[in-house]
Amino acid sequence: MERRNFIKSLMMASAAVTVVTPSMLLANETVKEEAKDEVKKSVTKGPNDMSLEDAIKAITEGKEVKESDKIKLSVPEIAENGAVVPVKVEVESPMSEKEHVKSIHVLNSKNSNARCADIMLTPANDKAYFSTRVKLAETQEIIALIALSDGTFMKAGKSIKVTIGGCG
Repeated sequence: MERRNFIKSLMMASAAVTVVTPSMLLANETVKEEAKDEVKKSVTKGPNDMSLEDAIKAITEGKEVKESDKIKLSVPEIAENGAVVPVKVEVESPMSEKEHVKSIHVLNSKNSNARCADIMLTPANDKAYFSTRVKLAETQEIIALIALSDGTFMKAGKSIKVTIGGCG
């Protein structure tokens, strides 16, 4: 007899849940949408999320950056897939103790994190050259920012049309 009572109780409970749950879900749907909007508004940026201007300021510490034709930036004009965009940076530099490239920074203009890559070099590097693949969410500009041993900075940029975004 106890087993029958248990099964009846279980059936009644599942019937009650079946009736109550849809109405509760419909009633809370607008509340959930409002909560999602609030979460989107209140989400703080992560430590790596920064705009292009902020990234340049962080790297150069506010120093002037000059355009240069000594930088050879190779990127495709059109990227079929934004998840794997090839980028090559080569800088004309003697790479001696007195005069060399200290770092190459690859930046983008529209992703949430403008910094794609930071490469540190020494005179032991025979060449100031770097090659990688980056993710781009949409059509934007790629910038190569170069720090020289004398404390100056130079840059070069190229626009890339992305047909399929790679960041989500």
